[in-house]
Amino acid sequence: MNLPNREPQQDRSRLTRERLLASTVDILADQGWAAATVARVAEAAGVSRGAAQHHFPTREALITAALDQMFTDLTALAADDAADLPPGPERIRVVVEHAVDIYVGRNFRAALQVWAAAASDAALREQILPLEAKFARAAHTRTLAGLDPEGTDPNAFRLAQATLDLARGLGLAGTLSDDSRRRAQVVGTWVEQVTAALGRA
Repeated sequence: MNLPNREPQQDRSRLTRERLLASTVDILADQGWAAATVARVAEAAGVSRGAAQHHFPTREALITAALDQMFTDLTALAADDAADLPPGPERIRVVVEHAVDIYVGRNFRAALQVWAAAASDAALREQILPLEAKFARAAHTRTLAGLDPEGTDPNAFRLAQATLDLARGLGLAGTLSDDSRRRAQVVGTWVEQVTAALGRA
């Protein structure tokens, strides 16, 4: 007798949890902090509120899990392997563009909402700070390795930090409107400056 092919309960549970977290990030990025309630997230994820509360009994539990996921994804993107970068000035362009890409995606827009809320919420701020610090270290390490793979240029450390500060600012500028044209111009100008500063023109 052939038994029906049934998805294991643990797989269904994992997929439901992933849908809830993805919907939380989407709502934070598109609708803001106040909209990211368990009920709204459950509706967006296509699951019952009871199923959502089985995974995340409170809004705090949901936001905490979403934070972990957001910063895990951001850190993975920031730590992307720099080994296969092209040589010469083209390498600098790719490194700068990668740094900007970290700060213009949905995870960053969602994280911005949580950062803003944490400014007046000490408990939330305490949760965010170690996650943000890990992300920032990964982004700086990767950018520094990309700009100065030999580790010999004394200017590289501050240029890596300036690149990330610029990228963060461009990410902020793009949250209210499509800033892609201006962003491309700024990135092109910064690539020229960094290339000159590192003596690779």
